[in-house]
Amino acid sequence: MKRTIAVIDLKAFYSYVECIDRGLDPWSTPLVVADKDRGKNTIVLSVTPYLKKRGVPSRLRINDLPKGYNYIYAIPRMQRYIDMSCEVMSILLDFVAEEDLHIYSIDEAFLDLTSYLGYYQKTPYELVKYIINTIKEKTGLECTAGIGDNFFLAKVALDNYAKKEREGIATIYKDDVKEKIWPITPLSKVWGIGANLERRLNNLGIFTMKDLATSSRLFMNKYFGIIGEQLLDHANGIDEADIHEVYIPKETSLSIGQALFKDYTPKECETIIREMSDDLCYRLRMERKLTGTVSLYIGYSKEGGFSRQLSLLKVTDDNNEIYEALMEIYHRFITNKTIRRVGINFGKLTYKPKHEQLDLFVDESVSQKSRNLNFIIDEIRNKYGENALLRATSLLDFSTIRERHNQIGGHRR
Repeated sequence: MKRTIAVIDLKAFYSYVECIDRGLDPWSTPLVVADKDRGKNTIVLSVTPYLKKRGVPSRLRINDLPKGYNYIYAIPRMQRYIDMSCEVMSILLDFVAEEDLHIYSIDEAFLDLTSYLGYYQKTPYELVKYIINTIKEKTGLECTAGIGDNFFLAKVALDNYAKKEREGIATIYKDDVKEKIWPITPLSKVWGIGANLERRLNNLGIFTMKDLATSSRLFMNKYFGIIGEQLLDHANGIDEADIHEVYIPKETSLSIGQALFKDYTPKECETIIREMSDDLCYRLRMERKLTGTVSLYIGYSKEGGFSRQLSLLKVTDDNNEIYEALMEIYHRFITNKTIRRVGINFGKLTYKPKHEQLDLFVDESVSQKSRNLNFIIDEIRNKYGENALLRATSLLDFSTIRERHNQIGGHRR
């Protein structure tokens, strides 16, 4: 059955929200979303359409902003962006059922419009235009959109053609592949092809989507495996992905990471690992799960680092047991270098059983006290907030836990 897939993108989302809240016109305001207090190397998260039209890229550092503009700096407000995104997704659900909506990111979503064209008595283009006009009317936000027979064609239409269209809507159907897909170069302009993959393809003499489309399946499988066959299909306009399929991973994990804003000594970093481990253990218990493996990543300030994993003797959600395992990895591989990045991962997760097998080599009374303590701490955090009860080390100058708890995605709420 021929399908109609649309992908809708909120234009310059963060900067647009900031302009709307300030009563400013995004098309005539040099506003950038970035926290100047973090220094000149801070990454700009979004710039207004006014700056984009003048060649300022969406992602750069404050230090790289071109001179000559009287910039307005807006400190990122992630909770505000999440709320506005939820409002937009709610509007989309006024048009389609939940199973026909796939939220791709905070500012982008796919819609399967196949079943709705007859109901609304509109062509795909007319229906998408109606949807984005409704979003504009109710929120003030502007959108661009891509339409196609599948996910891939709709996304390429959005990324490569929509911004050039007067209405901000572009279409690519299977009959358009040779005209609109094959000429695309460089390959990194295509959804799913990053810089490294592009380099590997170029080294094999593949520079355009036509080069890719006319390669042999055996050749692509030899050099790229199943991904190579998928690339070949995409270049020919074929994408079998179904918006209604629910992906269930074979293994689940929990992870947490942070980039530190100054160099940390190995001793100071032990506090950071303890804080991050406590937070991840809290998440583990909230999901009523136990972990069987822990992983630790350390990135040094200048270059290098390590990533190592350790299997636990038994699955657990206990803060102290997990921290001791992380410290075993840390002390085994750490060198006397300053640290700038830390990451922790819990793997081989299982659901916590109703009944637990006692360990002959562990004092059960001690284990029960630890479980009771964790339960009380979790209850206090749930009721009064994440910063209501913390370790005394949170008062140290190099602690980051209180600041992190007031952030979303590394930015202020």
